Order: sequence, then structure tokens, then C-alpha cells
Amino acid sequence: MERFDEAYSGNVFIKSHPNYDESQAVIYGMPMDWTVSYRPGSRFGPQRIREVSIGLEEYSPYLDRDLDDVKYFDAGDIPLPFGNPQKSIDYIEGFVRQLLQDGKIPVGMGGEHLVSWPVMKAVAEKHPDLAIIHMDAHTDLRVSYEGEALSHSTPIRKIADHIGPKNVYSFGIRSGMKEEFVWAKENGMHISKFEVLEPLKEILPTLAGRPVYVTIDIDVLDPAHAPGTGTVDCGGITSRELLASIHAIAGSDVNVVGFDLVEVAPIYDSSEQTANTASKLIREMLLGWLK
Repeated sequence: MERFDEAYSGNVFIKSHPNYDESQAVIYGMPMDWTVSYRPGSRFGPQRIREVSIGLEEYSPYLDRDLDDVKYFDAGDIPLPFGNPQKSIDYIEGFVRQLLQDGKIPVGMGGEHLVSWPVMKAVAEKHPDLAIIHMDAHTDLRVSYEGEALSHSTPIRKIADHIGPKNVYSFGIRSGMKEEFVWAKENGMHISKFEVLEPLKEILPTLAGRPVYVTIDIDVLDPAHAPGTGTVDCGGITSRELLASIHAIAGSDVNVVGFDLVEVAPIYDSSEQTANTASKLIREMLLGWLK
């Protein structure tokens, strides 16, 4: 871990534990937006989420837990080669493999959604019975975008092909190509359109006891709640529903073995409500999913 510590300078997420070896989970940033199809800027998301986290209360009245109750280490941002998607993916996968080898739970901050693919791939190799819970405005089931297979519109298709579509559960989806929805239906993948909380509650009992990786694209929220993202899409859920969904997972019998929150692009939100919302969501995930 030393080379990542040396490559990083700046703030850490509030109440991060100073000792890597003693920590249950490791927070890390994946500052990449090389393949975005609309507005770039999510590479600045991880650092801004850290910076605004200082404004968080350390206690969660939802969960009656305090950040002192869990131990997580902030390893900083993975140093990624600018403009090189494949090498960046390789770096991320290697980093996460080391975390898993050390027995840590990976907690990622993006960055565009493609960064979740190498993480999910590494986690699936450690946990063969892995299920994916995916919250997003978009299906992300394309094979390629404009002929490019490495795109932020492809990570869920990649992991579905890798572990089987029936092990992938998407929620809040309200945008995508018709072909993506057809592919999901024909291959037994679960997609809940428009809503998250109620369909999630129905699915969670079926995943009891299984290892689960959760990936959240901030654009699952309506732009009224999170304008600072690359591909805004109206008609999304409220921040209250997303918090309740995180708490529903916390109260279930699934085993969360890793998670990420991606696509925060601070430049498009002068109010900084998106980054502040993201930091609170991460607090609730840490307190709810680290046992």
C-alpha cells in the first residue's frame, strides 16, 4: 500500500483510521473520466467528496451508529494514466486484488462508471457466488459505444457476461437503448424501472446469505437532488429513497463484500449539494454495511 500512500496528497474521508492493517475496509478514489459520452469532470469527484465530508456529523440517527464504531482506511486516489482506459482499468484491478488479498472490503469512489468493472471482476473471483446490486438511471448494458468497448455505458453488461445475467439486479433504471432492455429480459437479468426501494425490498430476501457488491451511480437520483453528474436524466428518485434503500440493505441478511459510488462531477454543481449528498451516502453505507 505504500506506493498509493506516497502518490496521494490531500484530505481523507472524515474519521478515516490512520492504520491500514487495523482497518476492515479501504476507501479509494478512481479519478477517471476518459470514456464519458456527454460531460466530463467525474475524475474530480473523489477528492471533492472527501473535502466536503468534513461537514458531516459523525453520528447517524438512522442507524444509531457513529463513525468511531467502524474502521476504514482512506488510501487516496489510485494514480491513473490520463487518457488510457485499458491501463487505468488494469491499475484499478491490481489495486483491488491487493485489498482483497489483505482481507479488506473495497469502498470505491468514482470517476465514471466504467471504473466499477475491474473492481466487480476482482471481487467476483474471490466470491464465486457474487450478486450485483446496481442503482442507476442508465442500463449500462451496451457492448460498446460508438464502436468502443471500453465505455462508461458498458460496465453492467461486462459483469453480467462475466458472472451471468441472473446474478445482476438493476434498480431505478429510466434510460437506455431498447436493445439493452430486450437483452436483459431475454437473459433473465432483473431490471426495476424508475423505482429502487420497493423492488429492492422484494429482492433482498432472495439474496440472503450471498456475497453482494453494490454499485451506485449518483445519477439514480433526480437532477433536482444531484445536478453534479455527467449524464443527467430527469425522473429519478429522491435522496430520501436512496438513503432508505441503503438502510434496507443494512437491515437485510445479504453480505456486502464491496461497494462504490460513482459519477459525481463537482464542476456542474456550484451549490455542492451533489458532493455533500454523496459523502452522506458513503457515511450511511460505511455504518450500515460494515458489521
